[in-house]
Amino acid sequence: MASQDITQRFLFENADVRGEMVSADQSYREILAKHAYPEPVKALLGEMLAAAVLLSTTIKFDGLLVLQAKSEGPVSTLMVECSSDQAVRGIARYADDLQGCGLNELMPGGVLAITIDPDNGQRYQGIVSLEGGSLAAALDGYFANSEQLPTRFRLQADGRMARGFLLQALPVDRQPDREERAATWEHLNVLADTLSAEELIGLDNETLLHRLFHQDPLRLFDARPVRFECSCSAERSGNALVSLGKPDVLELLREQGGEIEVDCQFCNARYRYDESAVEALFNAADEHARQLH
Repeated sequence: MASQDITQRFLFENADVRGEMVSADQSYREILAKHAYPEPVKALLGEMLAAAVLLSTTIKFDGLLVLQAKSEGPVSTLMVECSSDQAVRGIARYADDLQGCGLNELMPGGVLAITIDPDNGQRYQGIVSLEGGSLAAALDGYFANSEQLPTRFRLQADGRMARGFLLQALPVDRQPDREERAATWEHLNVLADTLSAEELIGLDNETLLHRLFHQDPLRLFDARPVRFECSCSAERSGNALVSLGKPDVLELLREQGGEIEVDCQFCNARYRYDESAVEALFNAADEHARQLH
């Protein structure tokens, strides 16, 4: 399968079911290039990346979706941020003496938080236990228990490519009969369950859909791009310093030998502020405050 970074929707013509497929190659590798992650961590982070993009396509919003898993196990944190236009970044935190593989061994007793932070409107968060032995199973459980539309996930990542596949029931439209809807949902899920990890990683979207659903008419929509993009900036780092207050920042400046370094945990970008830069930050903040008044 050619390297690509896309998400692509499909819709069954005779059923109230949609699907989504995500391929993240370059964006996944850019995330991994910022840190020397062990192979098991790379795999889990890739699954989180695919899941976050899939989730961003199930919700109508303008803003940011944050998918974060935490545990007391060898991997303490996995986090991926995905914007409503599929710009992604991610990070993992893990023990230096990491041992084991798979979700059960690396994040035992963990929890998964799904946070929607819209540009306008209220922030929303849903939390689910990391149960079922995989991130996909935990997400299946979240949708099953949250009174949302039935949804099934398939996730796969190997340190080079990250793939995701989703089926989701839609509100009643083409199939008003409840039993018919249930039978169709079961039928499509049985077919989707035959998809192997190798096929999910290796097949292009059209071939994959033909392999699974060649007897079920569907429409494949145009692909949309997925890209790595870190939202850090000198302005944001400066605002973070201003929020601490000038006395504390000047004290920190003295403690750090005349230069403060602010590092981005996602992309490892480093922003440096000497005394003149700190003075400029607070002068600009004071001027902005005067203009508001």
